[in-house]
Amino acid sequence: MTRSRGQARERLLAAAMTYFGTRGISDLSLRQLAEALGTSHRMLIYHFGSKEGLLTEVVRAVESGQRRLWSELVADPSLDPAERPRRLWQRVSDPAMEPYARLFFEIYGQALQGREPATALLEGDIESWLAPSVRSLVDSGVPAERAEAMARLGLAVTRGLLLDQLATGQREAVAEAFELFLTLFQRAEQPGAVAETGAG
Repeated sequence: MTRSRGQARERLLAAAMTYFGTRGISDLSLRQLAEALGTSHRMLIYHFGSKEGLLTEVVRAVESGQRRLWSELVADPSLDPAERPRRLWQRVSDPAMEPYARLFFEIYGQALQGREPATALLEGDIESWLAPSVRSLVDSGVPAERAEAMARLGLAVTRGLLLDQLATGQREAVAEAFELFLTLFQRAEQPGAVAETGAG
């Protein structure tokens, strides 16, 4: 019973992800959304609690996939270290991901206001992104005590530039800014970079 319930939930979640990926965020009511997904509002309530619960789970699923990609990139020894964040950026900034990115910032904003069920997004969110980044930085020679701060900076800049792209639509300008950040970040990774710049 538990297994079949889990499978049904996953099917509905997959259908919702496809719907939002092709239609974007809409003002559909729970009943209208259920009809669009080929189910009933009672089933959505049963599996997700509410429309907001479903939207939160869509965001969590997309984030999980992106974190999985990042972990795979940093674990790939054939990739140049600078190519790893570039590949991730290409993924998250892809026009096809824009509906999910908009939904992410909308639900994340609700989470920061303490609104349930969006607060689930905050549970381990930053830490789960930092862990593979820190490992990669340490492996490349960055001191462990400095790697976490650099990883936080990378995550913050990536999300900030993604928000910039959504707000302005200036994809080329944002891509140029991301490449500039990569150049500066790589310099900061070099041994002695802190002492040379007088930072830290």
